[in-house]
Amino acid sequence: MKNPFDTDERRAFRDSMKRFVDEKIKPHADEWDEAGDVPWSLHEEVGALGVFGFGVSEKYGGLGFDDCFMRAAYGEEFAKCGASGVPAALGGRSISIGPIEKLASDEIKERVLEDIVRGRKGSSLAVTEPSGGSDVARLKTTAKRDGNHFVINGSKTFITGGMKSDCFVVGARTGGEGLSGISLFFVEADAPGFSRTLIDKKMGWWASDTATLYFDDVRVPAENMLGDENLGFIQIMHNFNHERLGMIASMLGMMKVCLESSVEYAQERETFGKPLIKSQVIRHKIADMSARIDMVEAYLNQMCWQANEGDMPVAEICKGKFSASKALEFCASEAMQIWGGAAYLRGNPVERIYREVKVNAIGGGSEEIMRDLAVRQMGL
Repeated sequence: MKNPFDTDERRAFRDSMKRFVDEKIKPHADEWDEAGDVPWSLHEEVGALGVFGFGVSEKYGGLGFDDCFMRAAYGEEFAKCGASGVPAALGGRSISIGPIEKLASDEIKERVLEDIVRGRKGSSLAVTEPSGGSDVARLKTTAKRDGNHFVINGSKTFITGGMKSDCFVVGARTGGEGLSGISLFFVEADAPGFSRTLIDKKMGWWASDTATLYFDDVRVPAENMLGDENLGFIQIMHNFNHERLGMIASMLGMMKVCLESSVEYAQERETFGKPLIKSQVIRHKIADMSARIDMVEAYLNQMCWQANEGDMPVAEICKGKFSASKALEFCASEAMQIWGGAAYLRGNPVERIYREVKVNAIGGGSEEIMRDLAVRQMGL
């Protein structure tokens, strides 16, 4: 679908993303997925593309500008590798870079930010807890003042990139109940009292390391607080809009893989003496998949334009996320039907994408949370 907001610069950026994915990731996607890991050298190669530097000053290795269309192009093209656990492994740092760049002290930024943006170090956002899930207002991890330090106790779970990250942006309760009592802290992985364990046996995102983090009297200097005390989480809520836009773009890329793989398979597979693509029921499935792709893509382009204009469309992003996850669920299911038994075997993108639908419907704000937030943003 043609994007009316495209420019030569954006097209060139997308083309560079596609070439990188085709040459550096697709040939290894299945191998890395089965191994449950990606080589760290890939983090550095992707960092060199600049994709972790949106909205980050050039002083810290960033691009010095932001553009939601380019963010979306990165998300979509990398998802087309056919194993979205690979970009998840690479992009776990993305939602922690903003808080560090905007809220950390100059000393912290000068020490770690460029290495994170360049892919030399890993970082993760640590908010989700075993007892809370998307209900951040019930966050139980605490940070109590002790002289010129804070002492952190608690745990976090489902932390993308958590096993390899060198540092974390950690949400902890410093005040009363609710979002207004939460502060953010910069915590390094070598801090005494910090430990982590791998979450394996996942349905999807095998190539992405996912961790549970433990904080047992972890002492951090008071200057490691990011932003204002008790207002930390509120200060980064804008950060989640970019995460969700990226997820919509990623789901769009996965939907396109489902469609393209289905068309290719249906053209090659013969049943009852004719190519599968000549069957009306298959053609209708392809039409339905294509229509959903067009709708998500048009909606995403409109949201990117509005965000670039300085008016972040929060309600639309929430609606876009659950709409995209439902559209992806449909496309993945239809692709499985078109491929038949062949899609039930490991080693093909349709099988992997089918397994990875639900992490997109839950992560970054579940479909149910997104619906509720959208209606509240509508003033209802």
